[in-house]
Amino acid sequence: MSADRVTPLAPLSGPKAGTEAARNPGTELRPEWFEEARVNLSGVERRAATIPTRRTVKKEWQAAWLVKAMSCIDLTTLAGDDTEERVRRLCAKARMPLRTDLVEALGLEAAPKVGAVCVYPTMVAAAAKALEGSGIPVASVATGFPAGLMPLKLRLEEIRYAVGEGAGEIDIVITRAHVLGQDWQALYDEVAAMREACGPAHMKAILATGDLKTLRNVFKASMVAMMAGADFIKTSTGKEDVNATLPVSLVMLRAIRDYLERTGQKVGFKPAGGLKTAKDALSWQFLMKEELGRDWLEPDLFRIGASSLLADIERQIEHFVTGRYSAAMRHAIG
Repeated sequence: MSADRVTPLAPLSGPKAGTEAARNPGTELRPEWFEEARVNLSGVERRAATIPTRRTVKKEWQAAWLVKAMSCIDLTTLAGDDTEERVRRLCAKARMPLRTDLVEALGLEAAPKVGAVCVYPTMVAAAAKALEGSGIPVASVATGFPAGLMPLKLRLEEIRYAVGEGAGEIDIVITRAHVLGQDWQALYDEVAAMREACGPAHMKAILATGDLKTLRNVFKASMVAMMAGADFIKTSTGKEDVNATLPVSLVMLRAIRDYLERTGQKVGFKPAGGLKTAKDALSWQFLMKEELGRDWLEPDLFRIGASSLLADIERQIEHFVTGRYSAAMRHAIG
């Protein structure tokens, strides 16, 4: 691969066929897979720093990558003042994230759709109704999001409630104290119980990496969550002081790669919190492709948790089509 250019996607390509990932069945807890792991902080930071500075795509290639990014967004509203009407508006944007005139100008065979809509459990029913027939799943946070400091019995019941309301994906939060205390059996048992409670719904395990203190803890927590059956590992709730960063993401992707080499099982990845610009979306896509390969550019293995990112992506695509930047206020929130 060239030092200054990412191998491009086919211009304005649609989803790659045949990439639907199988559920992660998990394994028994194997501490020997991660206990002796070491993370070179300066090496990780140097590697991550090359992604936004030495990897570029331009013109129609950039537009293609941004259209692809749209299909991997978990369009999210997790505010204390959420209402069913706000959720319905968000779902309308999820159904048509790119304006019709831009879809036509790009020559796309079909309009893109986002990966999912992510809401609180009490908003799942409204989202499911608004998305009916669209093929877009509803993702629900659960297990006492964002802190996760509720009795396990109640957290499991919250998962079952969200699934019963129509959620096809559940974003769970782990107990950070298990990681900080290196109690891997407790973490494994907790995540495994949550995976069972999810039933047919895919489970994303939020590690809240900004609370885990060290990159070694991030790597170890990633491995334990995957062993316990997480279908995705996710960086953050978006509520921590530090959310998704490229160095943390790199460590989590290396854990996914290690798990794949040991088990043959593909696990997805979701950065969340702080991704706001089209440039952010490109940086994380480049990281995914370089570390894990083409399959991890599809929504069954890659999601971006975001609320404002979509508007900037649409703005950049409009610039490609028209040659002019529009005011951000012209683009629907999302």
